Amino acid sequence: MFVNGVFISRMSVNGMLRSATAPVFGMMLVFCSALSSVATAQVAPADRRPFVLPSTPQAWGGVGVCYGAMRDGQYPGGPEPTKEQIREDLHIIAKHWAILRMYSSRGAAELACQVIREDKLPLRLVVGAWIAQESKRGPQGEPVDVDPQIVAVNQAEVREAIRLANEYPDVVMAINIANEALVFWSAHRVPVSVIVNYIRQTRAETKLPVTTFDTELFWLDPESVQVAAECDYLGLHAYAMWNGQQISDAMHWTRDRLEAVRAKHPGLPIVLGELGWATSKGTQGDQARLISAKPNERDQELFFRTLRDWAIEVRQPYFWFSAFDENWKGGPEPEEVEKHWGVYKADRTPKAVFQTGK
Repeated sequence: MFVNGVFISRMSVNGMLRSATAPVFGMMLVFCSALSSVATAQVAPADRRPFVLPSTPQAWGGVGVCYGAMRDGQYPGGPEPTKEQIREDLHIIAKHWAILRMYSSRGAAELACQVIREDKLPLRLVVGAWIAQESKRGPQGEPVDVDPQIVAVNQAEVREAIRLANEYPDVVMAINIANEALVFWSAHRVPVSVIVNYIRQTRAETKLPVTTFDTELFWLDPESVQVAAECDYLGLHAYAMWNGQQISDAMHWTRDRLEAVRAKHPGLPIVLGELGWATSKGTQGDQARLISAKPNERDQELFFRTLRDWAIEVRQPYFWFSAFDENWKGGPEPEEVEKHWGVYKADRTPKAVFQTGK
């Protein structure tokens, strides 16, 4: 997606632009201390923590959704959603999904934890720690010019994710460190060693399963083996639409990519962290070049229901991207694809997937 004209990934980034809540020097000391205390070996298969799905009275608990809480007029670093707005959203989400995923640990994530607990909603949360690029890269791809302020912000994200996991054990089911921060095209790409250290730190200070979410392009790269060895499960993004597929081929492509990644990392449980079908796209940039299918609500509904039926049949946990349209994302073009992945519009009215009688 684009923020202020800069491509930073396709995800919600609540809180990623905030300043750290402690002095930079102090955060750096905590960061260095944490890394020294978790310089351990890779995770043995027997020591992997299971991604335990919630039990639900009506349906299998592996049906999930990605949730970005920003509404019109709200954006990272600016106005943020209120608790009552988040409450409205979570009551909508609880009607259709058992698990949800958020991308930043600060801001809306704790409000979501509070609402789920207070209202006794049948939801469990995978909380994310948004990791921004900490350094520029040199001519050979090596990291240079590490920015201690960004390191401090990233460390604050990780520490908050750990705190939420420990303070809301009845709500938080897993932790995700970073989002599409390792794939080669990421504009907030960080070295593998950075993600590995954050994963180790998080595992050392919580009892929950920990992973990083990235695309099939990264998980099929030889470099991914080092990261997978640190994870309790593998978080896979697989967008048929972004990869030039038509709706008729979308599920076949999705299953193929899942099996390819499973073959690359045998024995490691896989959770599909993002997949979906947009209902609009713009005429500029990658969306015009890479997306050949015509976005519309009818095809979104077909992919949504086909995916859900298949996932329930084979017991494949997944997170649909996403619950709501987010008009703050992308460029100024109203049809910009990043704004239109939700099965609900930004005003919380349903698209075809959940319209009356569907």
